[in-house]
Amino acid sequence: MWYKRSDVILFLVIALLVMTGIWVFRIISGKVLYVDRLTRDLVEKLDNTVVFAFFRWVTELGSGTFLTPFTILMGLIFWFLFRERLQALVFALGTLSSYGVNILIKHLVERERPAILAAADAEGFSFPSGHAMISMVCYGLFAYFLVKKLSSSRLVLIAQISPALLILLIGISRYVINVHYLTDVLAGFILGFIYLMGLIYIYEWLKSSKWKAPS
Repeated sequence: MWYKRSDVILFLVIALLVMTGIWVFRIISGKVLYVDRLTRDLVEKLDNTVVFAFFRWVTELGSGTFLTPFTILMGLIFWFLFRERLQALVFALGTLSSYGVNILIKHLVERERPAILAAADAEGFSFPSGHAMISMVCYGLFAYFLVKKLSSSRLVLIAQISPALLILLIGISRYVINVHYLTDVLAGFILGFIYLMGLIYIYEWLKSSKWKAPS
């Protein structure tokens, strides 16, 4: 029997949420996650290397210092240049709200970071990674809306792969520079992706219902 694509996606989402829930339970219980214990040695070996320097630069592309003006600029471009007011609102409000959701979860879980690095926007609680989660939402929405304006299949492929690679590198950078555990990053990816899918669903629903953004 062939399963519908939507059923497979739903199953994967549920499975990922269950896994994340197990991590949260174990963290709150004071347990050290096996994945994190297994991957700590690699981080120590990468300290003060060229790899560390590269990811220290990459991590800035997921910082509030970069994403805030990027979100404002792209929101204005969608609104005034492309005349896509609904896209502008979903993009800006979706990115902003993902930050709030990330902070809320962090305060509920209250996991301490492996290290504090204020210069890399790494203060406060650790789980899930805000860089991974918010970058997933921001760059994911950007790619989704951009693809809708491209007619070339090659450009569409580039517009899909490039943001996906950037999101991956930003998330991994938090692990490499030792301001997040690996499970923080993975949870950020998972929750960010689910939040992204929810925003896309809301956008498509509003668009199909002929909802008009205020002028």
